[in-house]
Order: sequence, then structure tokens, then C-alpha cells
Amino acid sequence: MILDADRIIDPEVQQGDTGEPGLRPRTLDEYVGQDGIKERLAMCMTAARQRKDTLDHVLLAGPPGLGKTTLAHIIAREMGSQLHAVTGPNVERKGDLAAVLNNLHSGDVLFIDEIHRLHKQIEEVLYGAMEDFRIDLIIGQGPAARTLKIDLPKFTLVGATTRTGLLSSPLRDRFGLPLRLDLYPVQELRRIVVRSASLLGIAIDEDGASEIARRARGTPRIANRLLRRVRDFAQVRHGSGPIDNKIASSALQLFEVDSRGLDAIDRKYLRSIIENYDGGPVGIETLSSALGEECETLEDVYEPFLLQEGFIQRTSRGRMATRVAYKHLGIESKEPLLLET
Repeated sequence: MILDADRIIDPEVQQGDTGEPGLRPRTLDEYVGQDGIKERLAMCMTAARQRKDTLDHVLLAGPPGLGKTTLAHIIAREMGSQLHAVTGPNVERKGDLAAVLNNLHSGDVLFIDEIHRLHKQIEEVLYGAMEDFRIDLIIGQGPAARTLKIDLPKFTLVGATTRTGLLSSPLRDRFGLPLRLDLYPVQELRRIVVRSASLLGIAIDEDGASEIARRARGTPRIANRLLRRVRDFAQVRHGSGPIDNKIASSALQLFEVDSRGLDAIDRKYLRSIIENYDGGPVGIETLSSALGEECETLEDVYEPFLLQEGFIQRTSRGRMATRVAYKHLGIESKEPLLLET
């Protein structure tokens, strides 16, 4: 198989949506963190290129903002392929997916974001496409119905999901390279902040970068967002000069991001468990109603960080606040059921 280098795409490299330079890394070498994943991915891509074959199907799992979409772009670029991107909720009919698959060329990468939100009937179309590179469609209804078989070129499916458990077993098992992205430690987030500041032309010292990284909830997307807001604060309140720890702390305080990276909704979540439900246990549906947020948003966006930092624990009876949460909010606990983690 020979890949056409002229068909490489280059998304978000020249300009971002704001007219600023894109911050998305273009290669695995530029990608900060997730070293184990990068090593496994690099080995598999190198082996596929040596065989002049396509990369096996890749499943990227993890909380939002960790770089799953970025890795999909990197895979396409480093394999010398074109990337075709769709989102699970937007594929409403089998014919929609069949049209996307039929437009692929040999070696292309098909990226399906939020793949866990595909309808089960549409998932079934992917089974044959992933295994045999062929899809079977039923044309017509009743006695006049007939089966149409469409052969596909060899391609790589990259699926991204925040909720692996919602994928059906037949679909999950067809991914030859499942990869789980974890929240980032502060040291790696600091490297990301420094790199992004350099690309954006922002002067920042190590202490300022560390302060932003410490409050970024282990997520590169949040780190870059906070960096831009701190830049705005420094520009308006302090004019020229590098962003230091004091400026970063004042800016993040203005935007209600506290010293542990919790925002207003995080603190409201914890206070609801502690003050309204005596520290828990309380079910996720009850919390969803109390906070006015969807269960999926709480589980995918807020809880991973709160769990990792030891503010809450999930039990069979529901969510419970730990001593860490009581201490951070300055609330005296009578007899908290859960110890610090």
C-alpha cells in the first residue's frame, strides 16, 4: 500500500478559532505527557509503516480535554494519511455512516468522537467495516428487499470516548489498540503552559506557569484556557511584564478557581453533599437535580478530578465527601466516614 503524502491534512496548526496560533501538537515528539501511550503508539505506527500497512484500530478513552482529538490528528499526520472526523451523535442513520466509509481511501483515518453515543444499530455497521473492510446494507423493504455488499479500502478507525463502559463489547473488542489517557501531573501541565505561552507570545516565569498548572485540574485544555484568562488579567491590570505567581493567583481568584483547582460548581457540588446530605451517601441523580447539571456532565467533567484529588468517593450507595473536602471548604466535620486519601 502506498500512501499519498499530498493528502495529509493539517488541522488547527496555522490558526486557532481566535486567530491566534494553534496550540495543538503536530507530532508525538511535541505531545507532552502520556509517555506510556506515546511509546506504544509510536511502536505500532512504526511497525505498520515498515509493513506498508494501515495502523490497527485505536480506542482513546479518558476524561475530556486530555488530548484524544489531538492524538487522532497526530496518528493521521504520522501515518501520512487523511483524517475524516465525525461525532457519534451526528451519525443518525446507517446510510450516513455508509456514506462516510465509502468516501475513505486506502490508509485513511476515520475519527469518531464520542463513539459511545452511536446508536446500537449503527454500531453493527462498524463490525464488518472494522474486521472485514466491508459493509452490508439492506436496500428496500419487504419481499423486494435486497442486500448490498460494499467493499472498503483498508483504513484505521480511531474512536474517542469518555465512557468506555457504554461501548458494547463487540465494538470494544474490535479495537486492536485500546489506550487510556490519565489526568496530568502538575509537572507536565507546567511544561504545557510554558510551551503554549511561547506559542502565544506570552511572557511568563516558572512560578506563574506552576500556579496555572496547579489549578488546571490535571487537564491540558483547562491549562490553556486559564493561561489565556491570566494573560487578559495581566494585560488589563498590570500592563507589560512577565506573569508571575502573584499575578496568576490574583487572576485565577477573580475567575473563581481556587488553590486546588476547584471552580464554583465543584465547590457547590461538595457543599451540596456535605450540607444538604450530611456528607453522603447521595445518588448521582439526586445531585444532578440539586445542581441543575446532567448526570453525564457530573460523571465525565467534574467527578474524575474530585475523585483523583480525594474530595469524594463513590460507594455502592452513592457519593460521599471525604475529610479532604471538609478541610478544603473550612467546614467542621463531626465524624466523617471517609478518611483522607
